[in-house]
Amino acid sequence: MTSILNRTDRDIDQAVQLLADGKLVAFGTETVYGLGADAQNPTAVAAIFEAKGRPHFNPLICHYESTDAAFAHVTPNDAALRLADTFWPGPLTMVLPRRVSCPVALLAGAGLETLAVRVPAHPVASRLLAAFGRPIAAPSANRSGGMSPTSAAHVLAGLGGRIPAVIDSGPCRVGLESTVIDLTGQVPFLLRPGGVNLEALEAAIGRVQLGISPIQAEQSRSLRSPGMLLSHYAPKLPLRINAETLDADEALLAFGPLLPGAQLAFQLSERQNLNEAAARLFEGLHWLDAQAPARSLGRIAAMRIPETGLGLAINDRLTRGAAPRG
Repeated sequence: MTSILNRTDRDIDQAVQLLADGKLVAFGTETVYGLGADAQNPTAVAAIFEAKGRPHFNPLICHYESTDAAFAHVTPNDAALRLADTFWPGPLTMVLPRRVSCPVALLAGAGLETLAVRVPAHPVASRLLAAFGRPIAAPSANRSGGMSPTSAAHVLAGLGGRIPAVIDSGPCRVGLESTVIDLTGQVPFLLRPGGVNLEALEAAIGRVQLGISPIQAEQSRSLRSPGMLLSHYAPKLPLRINAETLDADEALLAFGPLLPGAQLAFQLSERQNLNEAAARLFEGLHWLDAQAPARSLGRIAAMRIPETGLGLAINDRLTRGAAPRG
């Protein structure tokens, strides 16, 4: 039985006690809901992988209350300092070298000499981290490979009964996972597009290269960040992207005017606003997954999204969601 906690001080204290006892607690951030565990407790971190059915070679993001707390566990360079000043707290994760003294469980970083760190910008996450006083390892609170949750109801639908508690933190403002940037080499690499777009990153630190492809990452198992598996963020129904026409058995994930023949549609943004579309992406996929079978619809077709701004991150999630499933 999964308990639903609210945003009261008493419920935050209850969540802190669960984390201190090595238990899992899901909570909202500005990006998506995370499945949190004490990052310094290897057994608790292992429980995340078990609850999600997540491959152990896939590293986790560690969430911190402040920039100073994060940089006490990793070694920042000049680019990291500039990015932290610009985007933290916020939807940006940096991959940086672990300090020798870093107490975070090695499993949280998949045994690598690097760690993915973030300072979230959500009042519930901030209060939880401050009250707990240690980093919280927290991937998205869903079964591995599935769609990320942007509400407590989504968490319960996927992990209800598998975790002790979820804090109902309200809807997620950004609605897409954080951007992940690797700063361990001489050239910054964008490993995962997300809530901070490429243009904003380059305005802060100059040229950023795109990281290795999901196929290369999965073949080599050298994943340096979460969200790099080829098949990821997938709805239960097969997903087709860049749709310009609609087949009779398809529900529609719309962006702008509906395609002709749509029997069931979820509108990401009628005005074709990418920020609105990003915030509604996972909500729409969850909704279509639940509603389409009652209409005898067996697939989802997603309309084309421009490759600019947050469109890069939206298309990344759609491409992975449509990838062949092994």
